[in-house]
Amino acid sequence: MRAGALLRPWLWRAAGVALALLVALPLAVLFAEWAHFGSGEQFIWQHLLDTKLDRLALNTLLLLAGVALGVGLVGVSLAALVSLCEFPGRRWLEWALLLPLAIPGYVMAFVFLGLFNFAGPLQTAWRQWFGSSSGFPDVQSPPFVIAVFTLVLYPYVYLLVRAALRAQGRQLLDAARSLGYSPRRAFLHVLLPVARPAIAGGIALVLMETLADFGAVSVFNYDTFTTAIYNAWYGLFNLAVAAQLATLLLAFVLVALLLEHYSRQGARYTRDERSRDLPRFPLRGLQAVGATLWCLLVLLVAFVLPVGQLLLWVFEAGVAEYDDRYPEFFAHTLALAALAAVAAVAAALLLALLQRLPGGRIARGLQALCTRLATLGYALPGSVLAVGILLVFAGVDRALATVGTGTTLVGSVVALLLAYLMRFLAVAVAPVETALGSVRPALVEAARSLGVGGAPLLRRLVVPLLWPGLMTAALLVFVDVMKEMPATLILRPFGWDTLAVRVYQMTAEGQWQRAALPALTLLLAGLVPVVLLVKNTFAAPKNPGI
Repeated sequence: MRAGALLRPWLWRAAGVALALLVALPLAVLFAEWAHFGSGEQFIWQHLLDTKLDRLALNTLLLLAGVALGVGLVGVSLAALVSLCEFPGRRWLEWALLLPLAIPGYVMAFVFLGLFNFAGPLQTAWRQWFGSSSGFPDVQSPPFVIAVFTLVLYPYVYLLVRAALRAQGRQLLDAARSLGYSPRRAFLHVLLPVARPAIAGGIALVLMETLADFGAVSVFNYDTFTTAIYNAWYGLFNLAVAAQLATLLLAFVLVALLLEHYSRQGARYTRDERSRDLPRFPLRGLQAVGATLWCLLVLLVAFVLPVGQLLLWVFEAGVAEYDDRYPEFFAHTLALAALAAVAAVAAALLLALLQRLPGGRIARGLQALCTRLATLGYALPGSVLAVGILLVFAGVDRALATVGTGTTLVGSVVALLLAYLMRFLAVAVAPVETALGSVRPALVEAARSLGVGGAPLLRRLVVPLLWPGLMTAALLVFVDVMKEMPATLILRPFGWDTLAVRVYQMTAEGQWQRAALPALTLLLAGLVPVVLLVKNTFAAPKNPGI
């Protein structure tokens, strides 16, 4: 669908440039910190080069490769099973597999550490059975770190791939089978290429989320570029080096975005709604048992196990943590998440339509640049983005003070919402672009032939067609903002503590049992948008009127 059919192209381009500049300005401030390269910065960089920079890069690359492989295998396999096959429990497992979206990575990390460390129940039982801890896996090893990220992030890939396969999967599979393809060959050579944009988009989101994480890797003492940024800031008290390291982290982000972009360059897929009504292939015998057990195993480890451990900790010691502040924590968490979701979806729709404007090479290049700039912030640590925003808003506050307005942006909700927009705009862009790509151009042309164009066409036809994608984007951003911790810690207005802040305050002191109550509250609160996401994702499509 071409956005030029909706509104004037120059309006879209102007709005896209404004959005890109708004998001890119704090990033530009980070790059400007390279100008602050005194003797202190030189000493720190030399120390990093001599001691740990190569290890940081290797750990980061290992983590990215492992998580990409893990979420790809888990997410794609689960999506293929529930979308194309019929097996016992498929109907409820199809939506239950989205529940791990509600679990923050840092919560999963400290739950795993509590379960697998020396004093945990699993290693204690191992010593009782075998007499020592010899042979028990080290919980702070790279495989455990990769496993935690895979378990909390696979729903991104699962959600997008499932939608792609259900759009056309069974019909294409039947066509391939009629040409003599075996089921395995048809899946590998027909369905996977069709789902490639969804797979690439989901893995790109997962990799950016992995790059930006600080909580989970710090719990495991697994050094990455993100932990180096925090150490440079909080340990060495050098904000310039922290910002400089953050700009190096952008190189990983650019690679992930470019791979995602070129993997689906030139691809155009449309949705055939009839495929929703096609029956799934029934699995029999061991195949059916294996499919059910695989789905149950993922759900058990990714959701049931951490929730059960949090409940146990709450019953043991966490109930005493409840006081009158918890309703405020809850209200602040929901309010910030809702405002950020609305802003992110509006910006994502703008960027998605911007990519479909007609124009020459320069215009298309400008449109692509605006989108890439606007989505770069997803892979940066929230605290680093917060510093960039603080530096920008401090300058604006000084300018406002000269005219005597009395307005301050530092320490305001506006600053916090901008940080959320920068962090999670990429999360909203992927499902909105996928939904927009499924809108058949013939529908828009038919509406224009009936005299409907411009804003009425956008409101009466395009938005209803995009509504599932818009809701998916909003709910994904809502859940992510609820779980966001570093940016909230730095930019929140005075007295605006959230559930994530409370979890950090407890885990920073090593009090996991006391952190269980806010963590469980955050998880249960996150289940509400996840259930809405499930309802929106699995609802039958409606035919909008023109």
